[in-house]
Amino acid sequence: MLNISKNSVHKNVDLSGYRSTERVFHQRHFKHFNRFLKVFSIVALIVLFLPWTQNVTGKGFLTTLTPDQRPQTIQSPIPGRIEKWYVREGDYVEAGDTILFISEIKNEYFDPDLVARTGEQIKAKSSAVMSYEGKVNALRNQISALSNERKLKLEQARNKLLQSKLKVQSDSIDLEAAKTNIKIAQRQYDRTSQLQEEGLKAVTDVEEKRLKLQETQAKLISQENKLLTAKNEVINAQVEINRVQAEYVDKISKAESDMYTAQSSQFDSEAQVTKLENEFTNYEMRNSLYYIRAPQNGYINKAIQGGIGETFKEGDALVGIMPSDYDMAVETFVEPLDLPLIHLGEKVRIQFDGWPVIIFSGWPNVSYGTYGGEVVAVETFISDNGKYRVLLAPDPEDHPWPKDIRVGSGADTIALLEDVPIWYELWRQLNGFPPNYYQPEGTKMAKTEKK
Repeated sequence: MLNISKNSVHKNVDLSGYRSTERVFHQRHFKHFNRFLKVFSIVALIVLFLPWTQNVTGKGFLTTLTPDQRPQTIQSPIPGRIEKWYVREGDYVEAGDTILFISEIKNEYFDPDLVARTGEQIKAKSSAVMSYEGKVNALRNQISALSNERKLKLEQARNKLLQSKLKVQSDSIDLEAAKTNIKIAQRQYDRTSQLQEEGLKAVTDVEEKRLKLQETQAKLISQENKLLTAKNEVINAQVEINRVQAEYVDKISKAESDMYTAQSSQFDSEAQVTKLENEFTNYEMRNSLYYIRAPQNGYINKAIQGGIGETFKEGDALVGIMPSDYDMAVETFVEPLDLPLIHLGEKVRIQFDGWPVIIFSGWPNVSYGTYGGEVVAVETFISDNGKYRVLLAPDPEDHPWPKDIRVGSGADTIALLEDVPIWYELWRQLNGFPPNYYQPEGTKMAKTEKK
């Protein structure tokens, strides 16, 4: 009787006369019940002091340990049109196997002989380069010949200048001799004239001396003309040197100008050849991209672009593939409050979806159906779901994970922390306190060594 009502029934109704009342409200039943309560209280008190492992739970899913082992899509680096499929969904392919064949949709690549014709353009331009190179060599030889000829012509003109200068010196000496001769002839004529006046010389002697004086004066004038002619020849030789220099400078400059023009045309042709070779290589590689091949061994999951004749852009996903060789891992998420409790190398218990399990989160030793994991990566930036991502690898010290689990299936994780008494854990849960913050022993030792 709960005695909730204010009207007490047991005072007005006598139950002692009933047989069931005698069996229930017997004194020995109270004794047994009291013993049970005492034993239960003792057991409960003992249980409160048993160790309890604090833990952080998380929800995640199966993934692979390295990014290159995860499911991926295959894209085409060029736009195109689907022409033929070589696989079906679920087929196993090896690296390099052809998955589908595509065709071109851009009009500048429609020519089926585009590669061959580009190669012919390269040959033609290469021949032009060789022709310009031959012209440059010929002009270089011409410049060399003109330089040698200029050297000889200048040497000849300098010799002529030297000869003219020597002739000037010779004529100058002859002029001085002529001046001396005319002085002598003048004195002889004056002496003879004086002697003739005195009657010592005949008139014929005077006339002879006058004739000789006139001849000497003529020779002096002739010698002066020779000297002026020699000096003029010196000037002409100097002018000739300048003329030769100017003439050959003009010829050599014109040849050099033609050579530089040919070199410019040669370099331009070489640039065009390089550009054509680049286009030739690009066309060859583009032709090889018409066959979409498997990047690694795996299974075809889904044809994202289906049918024949369907067009797509560059970078569009065509087909999904799952690598056949991979190392399993679990990607789980923890609350920001629990992130400081997660450290690299810590042990974690994992429950896979679809596998029967009996879990005692505080007593991992008596749990059944869970598998061991180890923290290998902790994300330092929060995810879109407001939690932090933690990557778990199989624990090498625990029994191996099941072989039939698949990437993408769910998994529940339990990260094991410090051992505390049960009464402390109950008190923490009732007050809403977080688990004890701590550092693993390995981390503490590492920090001590760094100091």
